[in-house]
Amino acid sequence: MTAEEINWRALIVKNLIDRNRRETNSFNEIITQNNRLLDTTYELKSLNLKLSVENEQLRSGSTAPSNGTSAASAAKISHLESKLLAQQEQLTDLHKRKGENAQMIIDLNLKLEKQNKLLGEREATIADHIAVKSSLRAEVLMLTTSLQELKSLNSCLRDEHCALQLAFASLEEKLRKVQDENRTLVDRLIKYKAKDAEKLNEENESFLKIGKTLFRKRSDKMRKELEDAAREGVSRRSNSPVPALPDLERAGSLSDLTGNAKAAGFFSDGIPKRIHLKFDAHDGEVNAVRWSPVEPLVATGGADRKVNLWDVGKAKMEPRGILIGSNAAVNSVEFDSTGSMVLATSNDYASRVWTVSDQRLRHTLTGHSGKVMAAKFLGEPSKVVTGSHDRTLKIWDLRSRACVETKFAGSSCNDLVTTGTDVSGTTIISGHYDKKIRFWDTRTDCSANEIVLQGKITSLDLSKDCQYLLSCVRDDTIKLLDLRMNQIIKTFSNDNFKVSCDWSRVSFSRDTSRIAAGSNDGAIFIWNINGQLEGTLKENSPGGLFIRSAAAVTAVSWNPFSSVLATVDRAKTCIIWSSA
Repeated sequence: MTAEEINWRALIVKNLIDRNRRETNSFNEIITQNNRLLDTTYELKSLNLKLSVENEQLRSGSTAPSNGTSAASAAKISHLESKLLAQQEQLTDLHKRKGENAQMIIDLNLKLEKQNKLLGEREATIADHIAVKSSLRAEVLMLTTSLQELKSLNSCLRDEHCALQLAFASLEEKLRKVQDENRTLVDRLIKYKAKDAEKLNEENESFLKIGKTLFRKRSDKMRKELEDAAREGVSRRSNSPVPALPDLERAGSLSDLTGNAKAAGFFSDGIPKRIHLKFDAHDGEVNAVRWSPVEPLVATGGADRKVNLWDVGKAKMEPRGILIGSNAAVNSVEFDSTGSMVLATSNDYASRVWTVSDQRLRHTLTGHSGKVMAAKFLGEPSKVVTGSHDRTLKIWDLRSRACVETKFAGSSCNDLVTTGTDVSGTTIISGHYDKKIRFWDTRTDCSANEIVLQGKITSLDLSKDCQYLLSCVRDDTIKLLDLRMNQIIKTFSNDNFKVSCDWSRVSFSRDTSRIAAGSNDGAIFIWNINGQLEGTLKENSPGGLFIRSAAAVTAVSWNPFSSVLATVDRAKTCIIWSSA
């Protein structure tokens, strides 16, 4: 038992003793007097009994007393009777006072019961207060501990902030030095270029002088030959058309490209059945894959902060280039409609645009406060829309390299698609963490419409005619929406199909007749548009349609001209599937 419990128990006992003393002292005299009256009553009763006995003895005494004795006895009897009468009156008075004292005792007992009841209520209140006090003390102790932890955390964060400030200052100093060195190198390069230009101009002038002489000689010779041919009447033209040299070269290259594509099964329309190519695309997980709209070129983005280009139109994979510049993992990749630019998003809160021909970084779009999960070209290659975990969508103008509009969605955006070719009338469709698909008109600031699904949306894909929308949902289903009716018309699911991650990408085939999706167990599921499962691709299994990748599939993409399918997974692998 603690000292505190002993103290409050002693305090309660002391209070009870004081209250008993305070409430009984005022009745001590009454009780004493009542006891005295009771004693006197008992004495008078005994005396009365004794006198009664003596009276009876006197009445039944001698029958013939003498006159003197009779007079003495009569006087004595009269005295006793008067004394008895006085005693009876006194006894009556005592009985009356006894009744009054009894009524007073009853009243005091009732008052005592009320006081005891009030005391019980106050004791219960004291117990409640003690319990509240104990809980408050525990809460104070917990808050004190939390305050100390917060103080230590705040101190740690301050130290980290100071360290980061020092590192930032050091990096700024390095940046200034590098910029100064870069300016110096640029100045030197300009000087060297100027010298080269002067030398080139001198060589061109000398070449032009020589060329003019040669051109004059050749012109004279050609004029002479033409005159001779005219005189002889010989025609230099052939009856059968012969293409010019550039046309022949173009025809040859196109024939080579067609032959390679046919060899790879790029013009087949069947279901993919076998692995055409398999290669390690990145040094870490591969998060995204996309086909070029103009050639058999595949772009992949991975956790190693790179976007890799792969030429897969031949029997052997050939690396086309590496697009660098991201400071964190790449989440999505996208080609523009001409296939000349690649757009990629990253976990470093930025999006970037490269040109395919020279593989140079052209634009870096920064402004989001969370990782950017998806980006698309908006109508024309000079407009881009991005969706981020900071719950916003931003529209960028690549000509001014600035954000021209921000749309506040209220939930993290995992993927988006765009419809229409006219920028003024383009619609943006975004899928979000709060299980909603939102429709945005670029001419207004707020959402034009929204559809609620049963789980958070991981990806969206739009059919070529912009009439159907494919949505992958985290409840392991894929929803097909008719945008003309704004409602779900088909649900694709399977007991073995499990969505692998929050950015798992699904895709329409080129003719919108099939859909493909990767599962968490490495399988690739292919449904037809009517909801029937046509095949499950798994690796190293005989029988054609049963091929499985080594790890969870994160993204799939159909070739825009055939049934060739590209898939990537978390095991750094990219696989090209074909039906031939």
